[in-house]
This record gives sequence, structure tokens and C-alpha cells, in this order.
Amino acid sequence: MAMPMRFDPLVDLDGMWTTQLAARYLPLPELPDARYECIDGRLVMTPAEVGTNSFGELRLGRILAPAAEAAGYYVYGQVNLTFSPQRWIQPDLTVLHALPKSDEEDRWIPAHLCTMAVEFVSPGSRRQDFVDKPLRCAEGRVPYFMRVEISRRLRHAAVELFTLGKFGGYDTVAKAVSGGRLRADAPFPIDFDPAELLP
Repeated sequence: MAMPMRFDPLVDLDGMWTTQLAARYLPLPELPDARYECIDGRLVMTPAEVGTNSFGELRLGRILAPAAEAAGYYVYGQVNLTFSPQRWIQPDLTVLHALPKSDEEDRWIPAHLCTMAVEFVSPGSRRQDFVDKPLRCAEGRVPYFMRVEISRRLRHAAVELFTLGKFGGYDTVAKAVSGGRLRADAPFPIDFDPAELLP
């Protein structure tokens, strides 16, 4: 008698993932620290951030929070920024202009509450960070997107701030590298040297 096949959510639910299935099966016991994102029902997993990015994320959150909160915004860390039940990403930082209204929204934060998504480029997900995530955020009409790239070995940090353009993609508002200053008036006053994100 043949042994029954063991259910494997990664295989058996491929192409069918939704927020409801994710709430039931994620995180996977064998991959508890992975980042779980979903594009059109397909799960995308990446490992936990490198230490340098993690340091930079916390530092950037502290830099942005005072001006953001004074202007009525809320600075979050990593959340499930949700565009549809089959599509969500987990930005490294997320700036909201309104708070979630329910426990469900708090777990799966609707993109329409988001003013800015911030992504730190990771070696294992460069295409996602440079192409896929900005595209998803632009399609979801997230007004601003910030990308940060840090090289620990070179002691170098670069930051670029984008805003939605007339044709649906993002246009660059400001950019700076270590030793310069990233300055912008919107969505709230921003003024810092990217070198401040280095440990």
C-alpha cells in the first residue's frame, strides 16, 4: 500500500497563496526568520537581513520619526503591505498616514494607508529591491518610495527618494551618498547624511 503524500505548503500551495493561507501556514517551522512576500499567489522568500542593513533600518527609523510624527505620519518597521489578497510585500520601513482600523488590517496593512515604503537593498534580492518592489508600490499608488544601499566593506551608503510620476512609475526627488545630504520637503521634512546609517 502506497504511503500518502505529505502536505507541503510550499509545493502544494504554489501559485495559490493568499493572506488567508499565509495566516494559517506561515511562518514555516523550518524557516521561521525568512521574509515572506507574495506576488500574484506565488510566495517569495528571502533570508533575514544582513546585520549592516538591520542597523541602518533602525537608525533611519529614528532619523525619520520626529519629523514624520510631527506631520501626522506613523513610522513602522517591517509590515505586510498588502495590495490584494494575493499580493503583499514587506518593506524594511513603512510610513503610514492613517492607522489600521482592525486586527486584520493591522496584520495585512492595506497599501492605501501607506505614504512611503523604504527598502534596503539586499545582496540576495537586488532585482526585487530595484525593480519589483518599486513597481508593486507604484501600481498600488504608494506616493513615495525610498531605496537605501549600504556597503559595509566600502563604508558607503546611498539613498534615493522617489515620488509617483505622471505616467505611473516613480520619479527621483532627491538622492545622496555618504558625505552629502538627502534633503526633501515632502512627504515631511527630510535632511540627513546617508553616512549616519553606517554602524
